[in-house]
Amino acid sequence: MKLVCTQGDFNAHLSLATHAVPSRPTHPVLANVRLTADADKQRLQLTAFDLSLGIRVSLPAQIETGGDIALPAKLLNDIVSRLPDGEITVENEPDTTQTTLTSASGRYQVQGMSSEEFPELPAIENGKVVRLSTEALIEGLRGTLFATSSDETKQVLTGVHLMMKADGLEFAATDGHRLAVVEAVNLEDEETPKPELEEGEAFEVTVPAQALRELERIIGKRAGTDLIALHFDEGQAVFEIEDRRLTSRTLEGSYPAYRQLIPRQFENQVNVERRQLLGALERIAAIADRKNNIVKFSFDAEAQQLALSVDAADVGSAYEVLPVQVSGDSIEIAFNVKYVMESLRNLQSTEIQMQLNTPVSPVILTPLGGTKMTHLVMPVQIRD
Repeated sequence: MKLVCTQGDFNAHLSLATHAVPSRPTHPVLANVRLTADADKQRLQLTAFDLSLGIRVSLPAQIETGGDIALPAKLLNDIVSRLPDGEITVENEPDTTQTTLTSASGRYQVQGMSSEEFPELPAIENGKVVRLSTEALIEGLRGTLFATSSDETKQVLTGVHLMMKADGLEFAATDGHRLAVVEAVNLEDEETPKPELEEGEAFEVTVPAQALRELERIIGKRAGTDLIALHFDEGQAVFEIEDRRLTSRTLEGSYPAYRQLIPRQFENQVNVERRQLLGALERIAAIADRKNNIVKFSFDAEAQQLALSVDAADVGSAYEVLPVQVSGDSIEIAFNVKYVMESLRNLQSTEIQMQLNTPVSPVILTPLGGTKMTHLVMPVQIRD
């Protein structure tokens, strides 16, 4: 194998791939990145796989001789990231795993392994397929990933639940205290028919949050109108965009029937400027954080205002008032301030609407305009 590529390209793509290298590999070859040089396509492919999460990226290269080798991921990343700008030559002789990297500043020899030992990434041939714009996918992930659980004992809650319907994809995440749901529309063209689903049928999988955060990183600055293909099958999900591919196992177990948690009717509605409310909560959280994170929301229907208050006897108190549009009755309700702030940061709109019934029933936050998002937050009971 012999090829020439730029340090910038190699470094950027290598840093993406190495996120799928396990910190404690169960087999020595998994600590490597597989380099595949394709002389016909003049591209270098980089693959990493921890048997659950797999990442494959490719970059343009001048390939003199094609080949395949597995090189130590951390060592390779450390070397390439420190090399100067300019061209890098990667070469290994036939029947040997020793690979030489040559740059303007010097030469490095790295001992690799045969790529024959490297496991193939899973492929889905007959599964369900949906295509979304990368922008819609990023919105779906941004609107739900924050609500996934970090509790490994409830493993199915550590992922985002994806439900494929005839008209698109629904994202959902919950940690038991809050719920986030985003509906994204499936994009079609003449070559992309709608998923073949029976009326009322839906295909569901739950993908680990870690894999989806890596997917966000892989898409990076490409978020826009580009299409990303999502392939689903029992036990596996594959995401493909141009020359980048991510594979992930799916989480086992039944996901909660989250739609049943969302109230259908509300007695009170409040419209509020998102950044104004978020700013007030970030200020008032300075005291709330030192007590129990609880902030009281007092909605005044007559004065059309919202009072936020924290009273921590051994720390201090805080109080802020901001204008809102209240439709319904005056009501007092309390929340864990972190849950409300995280929702507000991920509801990308100028104004949001809060819908509520009683001080102890679920509250819904939705953006006014844009993608259809629903964030549910459970209030905290106020003890007098």
